[in-house]
Amino acid sequence: MNDPHERFTDLYDRHYRSVLGYALLRADRGAAEDVVSETFLVAWRRLEEMPEAELPWLLGVARNLLAKQRDSRRRGLSLVDRVTALSTTHDHVAWDVAEHVVDRQSALAALASLPERDVEALALATWHGLPPDQAAAVMGCSVRTYNVRLHRARGRLARALRSEPKAARPTAPAVPRRYAEEA
Repeated sequence: MNDPHERFTDLYDRHYRSVLGYALLRADRGAAEDVVSETFLVAWRRLEEMPEAELPWLLGVARNLLAKQRDSRRRGLSLVDRVTALSTTHDHVAWDVAEHVVDRQSALAALASLPERDVEALALATWHGLPPDQAAAVMGCSVRTYNVRLHRARGRLARALRSEPKAARPTAPAVPRRYAEEA
């Protein structure tokens, strides 16, 4: 078969049920269907590299995708556990979204007060997650110069955040004692 569409359709028709059955033994229905879809997407993209033993290759792809899915779920649960461990009952009862909006507004005001170069250095490090060598290349300077700029930008940002007027921040209303005890 020379036509890739026909070849893929034949591959899909012959092996879909086997790959789905393999995935269903290891995950719930929704997750298994996602894995099968991704498996055949990989197969489509790598159709020219497909070995003659197609089914073992497809099952290997599905196995790897299931492992990624399991790891991702485990990391998510770990994050939830860490957040839960850091939260107190009071956090759940007295949490006020307005406080976080004010914090966000304060942070945006502090960032707006910084020079453009400082904002760029901070954004490359925190927003884009670039390592210093890549961020320095973006900014057109040496790694050492970038590190100095980033250090100074962080200091200016910290000072700007400290100088925000605290009086303008609303305080959270007191939670009546009876509600705090019920939680």
